[in-house]
Amino acid sequence: MIRTDPDPHVDSFTERLPAAVLDRLARVTGDEKHSAAAHSTLDALWVLHDRVLRPEAGDRFLLSKGHGPASYYAVLAARGLMPEAWLDDLAGVDSPLGHHPDRVLIPAVEISSGSLGHGLPIAVGLARGLDIAGAGGRVFVLIGDAELDEGSNHEAIAVAGRLALARLHCIIIDNASASLGWPGGVARRFAVEGWDAAEVDSRDHAALAAALEAGGAMPRVTVVRTAAKGS
Repeated sequence: MIRTDPDPHVDSFTERLPAAVLDRLARVTGDEKHSAAAHSTLDALWVLHDRVLRPEAGDRFLLSKGHGPASYYAVLAARGLMPEAWLDDLAGVDSPLGHHPDRVLIPAVEISSGSLGHGLPIAVGLARGLDIAGAGGRVFVLIGDAELDEGSNHEAIAVAGRLALARLHCIIIDNASASLGWPGGVARRFAVEGWDAAEVDSRDHAALAAALEAGGAMPRVTVVRTAAKGS
């Protein structure tokens, strides 16, 4: 499994991630205490942005797991969605890059995030709004498993299922951080509300891409398993 200790080695990803991403990630310094949180998202963020997300077709991405955004910044820079020079100044006085991403300062960022439990409810509202407007595009939101301890997410899961928000796709980074858990696992929590669910290993990029591309008549969740936090 991917290392997610407090000081993971970036080269643990070299077998499956391009040097262009890893080189950019290495430039984001100053928030090492959140390296585990950042690196746990790297595979999913890269596969989504490299193989799946189609902004030209109206696709949206919301990062709810906004604490430790180094991987997100690296992926945005690698995809040409923000200037590379920004990577060298995290949280500086004049830097657009903060310890949480800011949609006002970074045009490619859909929502300012980092407060646990906000992203999925916002994504539900966005997906519903697009349905009402008759607009195209999918809505992807990435959350951490610990965010499921927040009641706002449980309400959002229920509402999305009841409204059959088929354009909505929730990506959960499961590193065993949740305190409350759910009988049968994280995916089961969504399935009981009618969501389509898949579970994949973060290292298997082909399976991850296939799961993220899958669609249907109901909202979908992909649980991305990575190493337990602190392992």
